[in-house]
Amino acid sequence: MPGPTPIHFVQPEALEALLAGNDRLRATAAVQDFKAKPGTVLTVFGADGGLEQVLYGLGDGAPDPMALRGASERLPVGDYRIASAPEGFDAGLAALAWKLGAYRYGRYKKEPGRAPAVLIAGDQDLTDVDRIAAACALARDLVNTPANDLGPADLAKAASDLADAYGATVSIVSGDALLETGYPAIHAVGRAAAPARAPRIIELAWSGPGATADAPLVAIVGKGVVFDTGGLDIKPSAGMRLMKKDMGGAAHALALAQMVMGSGLKIRLTMLIPAVENAIGGDAMRPGDVLASRKGLSIEVGNTDAEGRLILADALARAAELKPDLTIDLATLTGAARVALGPDVIPFYTADDALAGELAAASIAVADPLWRMPLWDGYADSLKSDIADLKNDPSAWAQAGSVTAALFLRRFAPETGAWVHFDLFAWNPRSAPGRPVGAEAQAIRALYRVLKSRYGG
Repeated sequence: MPGPTPIHFVQPEALEALLAGNDRLRATAAVQDFKAKPGTVLTVFGADGGLEQVLYGLGDGAPDPMALRGASERLPVGDYRIASAPEGFDAGLAALAWKLGAYRYGRYKKEPGRAPAVLIAGDQDLTDVDRIAAACALARDLVNTPANDLGPADLAKAASDLADAYGATVSIVSGDALLETGYPAIHAVGRAAAPARAPRIIELAWSGPGATADAPLVAIVGKGVVFDTGGLDIKPSAGMRLMKKDMGGAAHALALAQMVMGSGLKIRLTMLIPAVENAIGGDAMRPGDVLASRKGLSIEVGNTDAEGRLILADALARAAELKPDLTIDLATLTGAARVALGPDVIPFYTADDALAGELAAASIAVADPLWRMPLWDGYADSLKSDIADLKNDPSAWAQAGSVTAALFLRRFAPETGAWVHFDLFAWNPRSAPGRPVGAEAQAIRALYRVLKSRYGG
């Protein structure tokens, strides 16, 4: 059996040295017009017709291993090994990019796609790479699954499966029991759904190996709206088309929890997912209703399509009761975030400057684009209600919809430790090499790096 095909990652300034003294390679590069531009491939075949080696272009500037996301679909099926690469090239990050680019969602396809090409990164330990890639695939699988096959109960099962795999415990409260146990806002948002798709709160608890009772507690909260019609403030058809992905925060929470538990960090972990369907029915919440919340604050519903922050309010209040050292909430919350930063760059909000600095550094280190946005107190008055403690739709004068959503959540977030909110998109709106249209995992690779740096593992 032939071994893995050698692959040379090359930049334009180094191409001439690689071609020197090899007339056949030089001729092949000339025929294929290979100049080592980003993402270009030169395939070199031997006298027996087999693939002898590959040159993969990285372009000018600092080498970007994430450019390898498109490699597996550009190369013939088979195994490849890194034969050479520029100085500063991160083989581990390159292997991760390769695996992320090889992801395909094929649950409903009759014809399976072709097998992806595989990269072997020498003697590099890929345990963590495999862990991250598997977690990102979990998030993308969940987001890609349509709502008819992914309801609140299915999110609960995903959490239970994760708990079984890592020795965690899960508690689930659903339906009218939410009122008895103090989750009135979650109940109000999800009560109009069919009984089999009743709202619920999912709580997973885990302690890392050797973690003591006073070990740091990290709370991860994920928005789990399995489908969002907009409620009585119904979305137009174009706005509803992708609302299967409105549980993207929950999917990312599950994926981040999987990374944390898989790496055995010495922390205590609580993951909270409020899982609902924002449906239309005779029991649906109405514009003008005033809802109770777990924290005791009353909320006037100005718009039933601003439901995500309502269920997160109860989940964050529950997290606050646990007095966490760090709280992370993940949510596909506002279209305003996309207007501000587009689909690729994820805004985050925190009052903790040290945490913001760690996230910014991790974002660059692992090529997971994040951008800090301000918790601008000048817009807080836009959430004032005439008849309740606050309202869920900010006054139009504030305009900054992602900022005001974060300010709303801050009213319910834990006051112990740090809190950070991510306004996700969780979707690739256009196809690019290694990035097919569909679900995308965002922010959690950078978050995982921060958690590993803080808590070891």
